[in-house]
Amino acid sequence: MENFRKVRSEEGPEASGSGAGPFADLAPGAVHMRVKEGSKIRNLLAFATASMAQPATRAIVFSGCGRAATKTVTCVEILKRRLAGLHQVTRLRYRSVREVWQSLPPGPDHPPASLSVLKNVPGLAILLSKDALDPLQLGYQPPGSRPSLPSPPAAPTAKRGPGDPAAEEGAPKRSQPESGAGDEDRTAGAP
Repeated sequence: MENFRKVRSEEGPEASGSGAGPFADLAPGAVHMRVKEGSKIRNLLAFATASMAQPATRAIVFSGCGRAATKTVTCVEILKRRLAGLHQVTRLRYRSVREVWQSLPPGPDHPPASLSVLKNVPGLAILLSKDALDPLQLGYQPPGSRPSLPSPPAAPTAKRGPGDPAAEEGAPKRSQPESGAGDEDRTAGAP
């Protein structure tokens, strides 16, 4: 692709299955946050937090495609920590993007060559709602649920000082050079 330059990008319809967006039964007062690759997380969260603080706003949708998908998840997780009791539904979708590329140095006897590339870019749409949602729908997470991680092995919790004999029993000992051996090596090479 080094001899080509991108002329234009055209976004096609989403291949998520429904034409009404990822959440067809969404209330009309819901806030839709479109997360872009260059969006600042603090700006997104400031607006989302202020919107969810209003009693009329019952739901918010964060959506992002491609490189913005990670930032979308980050915003949702931070907002869930700030505002407890939010129900979540996550939907995965794909957006078709057609990129048109043209050859850089068109030759005198060759017309400029054109290349068309069709990409399916993954994206996320995450609904956060103050109201209870249907727990049977795919991608549902109830409030306060976190994936369970394996617990680390139990470690002793009592702190012991360096002079405590119990601390010295289980601690690995460092080898220290003998006082006479190290001095002989240093003085042997001296004139």
